[in-house]
Amino acid sequence: MRPAREYNFDGLVGPSHNYAGLSFGNVASFNNVKSASNPRLAALQGLAKMRALAQRGFAQALLPPQDRPNFRLLRSLGFTGSDADVLAKAYKESPVILACAYSASPMWTANAATVSPSADTGDGRVHFTPANLNNKLHRAFEHTQSARSLRAIFHDERRFAVHDALPGTPAFGDEGAANHTRLCAAHGDRGVEMFVYGRVEFDPSAPAPKRFPARHTLEASQAVARLHGLDAGRAVFIQQNPDVIDQGVFHNDVIAVGNANVLFYHEQAFADESATLASLRAAMAGAGAELQAVRVDTGAVAVADAVHSYLFNSQLLSKPTGKMALVIPQECRENAAVDSYLAGLVASGGPVDELIHFDLRQSMRNGGGPACLRLRVALTDEEAGAMHQGVVMTEALYHTLVAWVQKYYRDRLEPADLADPRLALEVRAALEELTRILGLPGLYEL
Repeated sequence: MRPAREYNFDGLVGPSHNYAGLSFGNVASFNNVKSASNPRLAALQGLAKMRALAQRGFAQALLPPQDRPNFRLLRSLGFTGSDADVLAKAYKESPVILACAYSASPMWTANAATVSPSADTGDGRVHFTPANLNNKLHRAFEHTQSARSLRAIFHDERRFAVHDALPGTPAFGDEGAANHTRLCAAHGDRGVEMFVYGRVEFDPSAPAPKRFPARHTLEASQAVARLHGLDAGRAVFIQQNPDVIDQGVFHNDVIAVGNANVLFYHEQAFADESATLASLRAAMAGAGAELQAVRVDTGAVAVADAVHSYLFNSQLLSKPTGKMALVIPQECRENAAVDSYLAGLVASGGPVDELIHFDLRQSMRNGGGPACLRLRVALTDEEAGAMHQGVVMTEALYHTLVAWVQKYYRDRLEPADLADPRLALEVRAALEELTRILGLPGLYEL
């Protein structure tokens, strides 16, 4: 065992944050389609969360937003002329495609990649595989910049390996860490990596949802495990319950979350609950750890309440006391069933003894809670020292980024504003300055 800390890399919300309702199967996203957004407030809410957790001593960093609008996408689909012409034509002929090109969804870095720490991998390096996100047009182009950002931050190839995304075909639909949980005794120990999938491409008889798409395949999870050099006994493949996908649970992190040896989950999360727990317990015993399962019964919290409040799209963070804090969105306090359950959870004497709540309404209205906003990366002290330090959240960086947001971000964005060429110029100017702030020249192909 080598001592390690888990860093949370939160997505810095981009200047084009908007509500286009592009993610079929994401109930919150669809419910708020075409309403006005507030990119400035969204970014400030995210930064406030990062700062507060850093002040508490948790290891906190960020991933920068992606360049928007995606002119490469627009031009590849036949919109020609100057940048202003491209925007005008896209808005007139297909405003949905324009919204896809302007999507700020990379803010949800739980979808950026799957990460295996060095304690688990065959070559002793930290491995990253950017998710291809091929189920949705607005996200299917993200992996190129995700890989660039990860390679810029984790540039030491002796310690880090950033793979290319899997082939962008339905058979290898990969949604990243939103469907991946690492369980272990301690972050520096060898762990068990739980890959959750929604369907099996090469077995049409396997269960699958009927209403909403299952975005992540078993085949993708198996491929990532191979790329990362995980031993067979260290990777466990679990099928998500198709019925809860049809109730709006589009990723596993909407119905379950894990940290260290604790799995916090809803009783309807998995296709076969007892087999899931048995597989995890056996794998963890082989790693010298014991699973602590915290089950939430349907009678206490219905699936609809879990989806509405994003109870499970929370962060479980290890504290020096040995207990854990649960980072929840404000909506959990406003749902009577969830609030009552959480009060009992903290009072139960179990692993969670503290609730930390944040107002993340701008993200929540697009279907992303605290867990969506962060990518977990367990790093030893040497690995943490080898990564690019300009993205580590400090008090000075927080204040610099707040001033940057206040300078460049709009406080109201309507769907029609996406056709405004001034917005594209504002985003570009903001990102050019951000590369200087973070010390990452050449991060974007501007």
